[in-house]
Amino acid sequence: MVVIVDYGMGNLGSIQNMLKRIGVESMISSEEKVIDSARKLIIPGIGAFDNGMRKLNEFGLIPVLNKKALQDKVPVLGICLGMQLFTESSEEGVTKGLGWLKGKTIKFKFEGENKKLKIPHMGWNTIEIKKTCPLIEDLPEEKKFYFVHSYHVITEAEPDSLSTTNYGYEFTSMFQYGNLYGVQFHPEKSHKYGMKLLKNFVSI
Repeated sequence: MVVIVDYGMGNLGSIQNMLKRIGVESMISSEEKVIDSARKLIIPGIGAFDNGMRKLNEFGLIPVLNKKALQDKVPVLGICLGMQLFTESSEEGVTKGLGWLKGKTIKFKFEGENKKLKIPHMGWNTIEIKKTCPLIEDLPEEKKFYFVHSYHVITEAEPDSLSTTNYGYEFTSMFQYGNLYGVQFHPEKSHKYGMKLLKNFVSI
């Protein structure tokens, strides 16, 4: 069973509708028992890092999420803010992240001519694949996705970046650490590209 974690932040319905279109049943839930029974988890997210962590605490979800991700090692997909919450910290706030991987979330910093670039990075952009992984198998040749973010993840293990995207400079737009997968873009807003990526995730 695929469970979309509801902690009050994210395009929950849009993700569930996309999964339904590819023939995958899912549940949106904030209940510990439901999340604990999941074979795959999707953690979406829109908004600020500190607020995301505060919501996870308020919903009492951190212990069960730690269990599923770190002990049971079920596949977990973090989307946008959900991906950033996997890290240890963020320049957006002072609250510690989940700390599932060594890395942090930083704000876009542009120099020279790139200072004219707008923040947030918003709209369609392409990804450059860095390594093979079941999550990105057989994606359409033109690999583009929809982004909306002002912050991005930097990790200590760069080879685990599945893809990078250029916006002023290259940043990690997808990563994999064992059973943990993160995407900075929104697959639920990315039409056939996002549909294929979600289909790959549920097939892992």
